Amino acid sequence: MKPPRPSARLEPLAQLRNLKMARSAHAYVRGSTVQFYQWLHSLPGRRLPSGPAVWICGDCHAGNLGPTGDLKGRIDIHIRDLDQTVIGNPAHDLVRLALSLATAARGSDLPGVATAQMLEEMMRGYELAFESNADEDPPRPTQVKAGMRSAVQRTWKHLAQERIEDVKPTIPQGKHFWPLSAAERKALQTLCATPEIHTLVTSLKGRSKHDDVELLDSAYWVKGCSSLGLRRYAALLGVGEGDEQEYCLIDIKQAVGAAAPRTARGACHAITESGWWKVRVICHRGWATE
Repeated sequence: MKPPRPSARLEPLAQLRNLKMARSAHAYVRGSTVQFYQWLHSLPGRRLPSGPAVWICGDCHAGNLGPTGDLKGRIDIHIRDLDQTVIGNPAHDLVRLALSLATAARGSDLPGVATAQMLEEMMRGYELAFESNADEDPPRPTQVKAGMRSAVQRTWKHLAQERIEDVKPTIPQGKHFWPLSAAERKALQTLCATPEIHTLVTSLKGRSKHDDVELLDSAYWVKGCSSLGLRRYAALLGVGEGDEQEYCLIDIKQAVGAAAPRTARGACHAITESGWWKVRVICHRGWATE
């Protein structure tokens, strides 16, 4: 497939989004956050319990859970997509995660009893946080431990081969990366030259705050499902100079107003207001930090 011109992206992106969502019930759930909340609030006579107004993910499906790292290099499994984050009802996250698990089980041809067991374990895990020994983390399942070990062992080469299909400091255009317009390229250069991006990248890479950060290449990123049709870019940065230069891949995504209902009196100043940008650094070890 030849990448389209920047002015002709919308139609192929819409077609791709529809194809992805048609593959399975789970894929449809992942790509239809707005429809999910419309459905949730259209059920007559059925109301969810109202929990305390807290920060919620707003799009808490299984695909948005995974290994993340902090500035000290510690890895854990957390929510790692904040597009729909608001101060709202925690029951919304539980229902969305349960629906995601149930549709994933259905798509895997698992028996109904397996789905029921998955949902029971989800609720049991939630209840553990309210028990008297909540300060002690419950034992991690084997699959979670394996995912964390895999994240720690990943290197830049793993990331490059998976994301940009090469270990060279360039982004090859093709199925996943499309060309930019001159205005887009200039805007990305301006964004990546800001002190905020410099501080974020150097701190996450464990480099000196005085190290140079250089934009090596950039492209439009055909990625995700619900985000197809929005502006999304990949920016490849070089940190440092010469033989010690390291690479960092930046995921820059247009932010939109959250579909998740927010608490009316909640003081919510999220980064998901229209016109803002969400920047995710996909580090050399393969975990992500928002």
